[in-house]
Amino acid sequence: MNTNRHHAYFVTGTDTGVGKTFISSMLVRQFARQGLRSVGMKPVASGCDRLDGQLVSEDVTQLLAASNINLPLSDINPYTFEPAIAPHIAARQAGVSIDLDHIVAAFKRLQTEADVVIVEGAGGFYVPLDEQYDMADLATRLGLSIILVVGMRLGCINHALLTAKAIQQHGLTLAGWVANQVDPGMAMLEENLQTLRQRMPGEYLGFVPWGGQCEMTGVIAF
Repeated sequence: MNTNRHHAYFVTGTDTGVGKTFISSMLVRQFARQGLRSVGMKPVASGCDRLDGQLVSEDVTQLLAASNINLPLSDINPYTFEPAIAPHIAARQAGVSIDLDHIVAAFKRLQTEADVVIVEGAGGFYVPLDEQYDMADLATRLGLSIILVVGMRLGCINHALLTAKAIQQHGLTLAGWVANQVDPGMAMLEENLQTLRQRMPGEYLGFVPWGGQCEMTGVIAF
């Protein structure tokens, strides 16, 4: 996989709970092992815990653990919400407006300090951020190539192909995709994976078995 000029990727998924944080953290660590200053970014996080009066995102905690440079948390995670609900609803309840310009500015500040920035979206590609914009708009504003995490369960073929088509329709590049088994009892797993490998654009990067580690077959390097 070739990097784009931003030295960054945007990680999205076919749904929520498909392993975006796991894959994003893995990518950050992989680039760090190459000797690159690597950091993960989670622009919007919901479903956060309140500890000592502050909201803490488990996703952000994992990304911080994978990163090999210390950068301001306000740039790594500009928006944090407590309820485990869609970001635009959580923001509305909190009386907060999610500003794409604010996120883009935070991303650019991270870029000035890091060789690699892995940006993890929330939910799927079309999750709303407010009444007008969604994750697809954010990825477009950032201008990043996409890594898609496919949650391997019944219906994943349709979800993956629809998401890939949406990415292309926004003029973005699907740089690669990872298959993550989220249903331990999925029937015809290998057959579904083979169909995806035949039909999906972008590079097949690897498969994560249930409760296992990713066996990377693709190459992600600068």
